[in-house]
Amino acid sequence: MPDLVLIAGNPVTIVPSSDSFMQSEILAQVIRGETVESIHRGHIFVVDGEGNAVASVGDPSTVTYFRSAAKPFQALPFITSGAADAFGFTEDEIAMSIASHSGEKMHVERVARMLDRIGMAESDLHCGAHAPFYATEAERMIREVETPTQLHNNCSGKHAAMLALAKHIDADIATYELSESRIQKRILRCVSDFTGIAETEIGQGIDGCCVPNFAVSVAAMAKSFVNLVFPLNFHPAVQEATSRIIHAMMRHPELIGGTDRLDTMLMKAAPGKIISKVGADGVWLCGVLPSDKYPRGLGIALKVEDGDDHRGRPVIAVDILKQLDILVDTALPDLSPMPIKNRRGDIVGRVEPRLSLPKYSATE
Repeated sequence: MPDLVLIAGNPVTIVPSSDSFMQSEILAQVIRGETVESIHRGHIFVVDGEGNAVASVGDPSTVTYFRSAAKPFQALPFITSGAADAFGFTEDEIAMSIASHSGEKMHVERVARMLDRIGMAESDLHCGAHAPFYATEAERMIREVETPTQLHNNCSGKHAAMLALAKHIDADIATYELSESRIQKRILRCVSDFTGIAETEIGQGIDGCCVPNFAVSVAAMAKSFVNLVFPLNFHPAVQEATSRIIHAMMRHPELIGGTDRLDTMLMKAAPGKIISKVGADGVWLCGVLPSDKYPRGLGIALKVEDGDDHRGRPVIAVDILKQLDILVDTALPDLSPMPIKNRRGDIVGRVEPRLSLPKYSATE
């Protein structure tokens, strides 16, 4: 279904194009010495709470998956249903329901506590196991011959919240991750509400943690995040739930990612100003809270075309926030531009942004 946005005050329909990945633009370049070695292309869309397009780079009609950037919407039914309060979940545990965590002790212990609250165990999770993203913890487990469990899965908090929702509404626990379950149907409805895309028009695939994920345009992703931070047209109960999610993310940035993780670093660098959520394969979504400069807030969506998560994405994300005056120019100097080092630790190049966003002026 086409997306409708306002550009220069006029409604413009963005029609998805099957050739959209051919219309991407260079967003970052990798330079070794003084020679460009490789490039990262992609798409950016920034929208305010009135639907005004603030910036568009590449093709905002490009359809791709949210991946883990969908987690705020996967967590919302857990709150709006009353499940979070019924089981006494704390704010830090709500943050864990949105996290793509690194499997550090602070993460694993909280997910275990979430499961204890609902009388369930690690074996009730259906997310699968993987080694912690945090290398120090992964190396410790190897040395001590410990096997990673599902608690170490970066999505384990989300799955614990889904189990809590299932138990609260008396849905089938054994099938909570399946697309036909009541849990996933509620989540799909939430994604539809926040993107403005009909449920039947949202593409679905299975994510790495075994639950459905959602494919919409980059423009719709940006719209979903501005609706999180500026939920003007939503029911008061939903507005309250979005507020709880925003505060959980901003007050516990170390839980959303972890040590040296992009979401954590960005929210710490701009405290009280943004919520940040990465998704695998080069996705980054950001909600800028309403302020004097952005009275209706902003929704920012980035898709790095080649799926890069470690060089292009952080460099571009930091530069976007600097150009929008969310971050000062001196913030996070090792992320954008990002130094390239050889095996000895010498700096031999850099990854630098290559984008220019227009200056924003709020409409009256």
